[in-house]
Amino acid sequence: MGEVFRNSITTMVKETFEGPPVPVKGSWFTETKPNSGIFGVLDETSHAEASMPVNGTTLAAHADHIRYHMWGINEIVKNEKQPEMDWGKSWEIQSVDEQQWNRIRDGVRNEYATLMQMIDVMEWNELLINEVLASLAHSAYHLGALRQMLKVIRA
Repeated sequence: MGEVFRNSITTMVKETFEGPPVPVKGSWFTETKPNSGIFGVLDETSHAEASMPVNGTTLAAHADHIRYHMWGINEIVKNEKQPEMDWGKSWEIQSVDEQQWNRIRDGVRNEYATLMQMIDVMEWNELLINEVLASLAHSAYHLGALRQMLKVIRA
């Protein structure tokens, strides 16, 4: 895969997590306001809001699930094999204090930064393309879920 593919993937993953570029000239799929990606949602959410249950789960659990999924993708990219994962465990968080919430948000940022670094240097093959595209779709899905949960929490 060439430079065009790498640039497109980078653009889409960045929008999912960072939101559209600033100054905003449009968006591929998020809102056009700044900070409308995952990081913006997580940063504007307090630990108390992140601990409020919505339909049986919390925003904190969703955020940690994103982190866990990104960790798994990063392991696949590094080792080209699926690590052993306990998906149920990634949903166990019910409440967080401010320190725990900061740790989850930092973890999401760290896994994102790791993936972005690897995108720049990886040798693409069908497995890695599928994994990164699946990660993009998975993260975009959870961005929507986070935003909808925040609307319920703040209603």
